[in-house]
Amino acid sequence: MPMAAVCFLSSSSSYSSSPPRVLVSASRREGDYCFQSARRGLLPANRMFPSLAAGSRASRAAAVAAASSSAGGEGAPPTLAELLAEIGAEDDLAALFGHLQHACKRIAALVASPFNAELGRAKSSPDSSSSVGTGRDAPKPLDVISNEIILSSLRRSRKVAAVASEEDDEAIWLTDDGPFVVVTDPLDGSRNIEASIPTGSIFGVYRRLPELDHLPAAEKAALNALQSGAHLVAAAYVLYSSATILCLGLGGGGAHALTLDRGAGEFVLTHPSLRIPPRGQIYSVNDARYFDWPAGLRRYVDDVRQGKGRSGNKYSARYVCSLVADLHRTLLYGGVAMNPRDHLRLVYEANPLSFIVEKAGGRGSDGRRRILDIQPQELHQRLPLFLGSPEDMEELESYGDVQQKFNPGYQV
Repeated sequence: MPMAAVCFLSSSSSYSSSPPRVLVSASRREGDYCFQSARRGLLPANRMFPSLAAGSRASRAAAVAAASSSAGGEGAPPTLAELLAEIGAEDDLAALFGHLQHACKRIAALVASPFNAELGRAKSSPDSSSSVGTGRDAPKPLDVISNEIILSSLRRSRKVAAVASEEDDEAIWLTDDGPFVVVTDPLDGSRNIEASIPTGSIFGVYRRLPELDHLPAAEKAALNALQSGAHLVAAAYVLYSSATILCLGLGGGGAHALTLDRGAGEFVLTHPSLRIPPRGQIYSVNDARYFDWPAGLRRYVDDVRQGKGRSGNKYSARYVCSLVADLHRTLLYGGVAMNPRDHLRLVYEANPLSFIVEKAGGRGSDGRRRILDIQPQELHQRLPLFLGSPEDMEELESYGDVQQKFNPGYQV
């Protein structure tokens, strides 16, 4: 016999001036979807229930009661599995993302643990010094643990032939009959974990290339992972912040964002058919590097922040120094997020994120070329990355010289 589901609202002296905010909810069982605060990332109640935006206190209370009583019904937002079924994703791909979401829930719990600060500031093992020669950053223990969690989930899925991770020197062959190849940055931004700055995981999914099956395992693993981004089947990032958000891009299914409902333990759809605004009013870049930038990039930033760009609006700067966080904000509000120097990885970061941005109607570029058209030459290949609204990206590239070639070797 099902228990009732209850949503609690914060009180306010004037409901008309300050809409109530959903603070706590109790669902009747796992999988029974109450309109919980975590589901909508603690959105104001008038966003969750439009009828709360107007009317008397009694009518608002009635609307909350009606929403609460209908929790778990037809109006409940779909889970990740339900979304993939609705948009017609193939069974193998749905199964793969089922395992990936499980891995990301574990990483979300790890990142939120009171012990993550120790893992974040712990020094790498002596073996990690070899990463310098491969173009990899020396991994922290938290990177290594996240990588192991993801690799374990991919093995259990039996859907992945090969995996290439930013934390490993070489691609790994898992199974001969797996239909997919996964590339991943297991924990982007982990250097900021001690300061509780948002972090993220990034994934790209390709189909295994059957024509390479006759090659030795190490060789076919590497070549499968070196496909251009134009051949991606799907890509996703997971943002670990005040909410845990999974943003998914599918070949024929657009881009969608889901938020982890911690009460039910499920990712539920909160941003269906996500579309980036054609133009924003925010640029995201490390301004401290201004004097190392080429003239074209300096002119662009000078123009947009003075209101001398094409829009005539004065732009604001927002920079987290966490790629997933900066991109997520850009997808929602528009503008451009960038790192103009040869720093971000084509295989693990630029390709998957550019794929998602394009599915949301935006663009990904190295300042000159479409990211997804670039053929990777090596697993840890680096390049400049510019992601954002189509009009902002077109304006940025019109300045010509926006790639920073001078790199003095920054320490932070």
